[in-house]
Amino acid sequence: MPFFSVIIPVYNKAKFVGETLKSVLAQTYSDFEIIVINDGSTDASETVIQGFNDSRIRYYRKANEGVAVARNEGIEKAQGDFICFLDADDYWLPNFLTAFKKQIDALPNHKVFSSAVALETAKKTIPAQYALDKITDFQIVDFFEASRKECILWTSATVIHKSVFEKIGTFDTQIKKGEDTELWMRIGLHYTIGFIGTVLAQYRYDANSISRNWHYYFEPYTFEKYTVLEKENSKLKHFLDQNRFSAVIKCKLNGDTETAKQLYNQIDLDELGLKKTILMEMPNPILRLLVWIKNTAAGYGLGNSVFR
Repeated sequence: MPFFSVIIPVYNKAKFVGETLKSVLAQTYSDFEIIVINDGSTDASETVIQGFNDSRIRYYRKANEGVAVARNEGIEKAQGDFICFLDADDYWLPNFLTAFKKQIDALPNHKVFSSAVALETAKKTIPAQYALDKITDFQIVDFFEASRKECILWTSATVIHKSVFEKIGTFDTQIKKGEDTELWMRIGLHYTIGFIGTVLAQYRYDANSISRNWHYYFEPYTFEKYTVLEKENSKLKHFLDQNRFSAVIKCKLNGDTETAKQLYNQIDLDELGLKKTILMEMPNPILRLLVWIKNTAAGYGLGNSVFR
């Protein structure tokens, strides 16, 4: 039985998946399995994957049903006690698994771990900025407090004990946008996060990727799941309002003024802050210009998340 199960969902990532797999196979800690779920790719992803000859790689192909279904299938097939997710266009530094194994051994009863990440652009690579008083080698943090800037849990830099999914469930397949963040919220409601302050994973900035797309934001369904709970949990409410803010901006950019208005009315504007309140009230031409500036700056390694 491997110690780690590394789940890599793939959909049309022929350009990147080879480097992603190489980064796992180059790990200094070698007790792992790789579960590759090809979610109906129509490009040369399968050819690239099958070009690897390593007994630790288990390859499965399925019809396209979305990343949540693919990751859940990987969880079901996982033989290791600790689950790692790695997107097919991201990669790990060679000591990723070694660093996590060290902390797991030191805290055998802890269930959820993550590490700092860096954004790789065409111009430079910059580390993510977290809402922590200071970045240390290792600390145990509250998910919601630590995610007031960048989310402390990120898919390709998170290691989770398999029992966590038995308690809180897996990815919600009804959610098509932000299914990973919604799972992190559920985790944050039950577990603290063991955070490694060293950058151990990198993701490639792509202005055209889904995470930067104007159509990528929490759907009303996601907010509705927490209608009752957020009334009694102020940290959850603040986190949801940050995502409502993002959704309002993107709904306006997409011309969906009805949904934008609905979500706007659910936000505690006093807690959100004046700057973001003003942004939500700006006309579309100005918002489009600001998004372009943000995306352009991010391409040079400047600024932070677009409308986080």
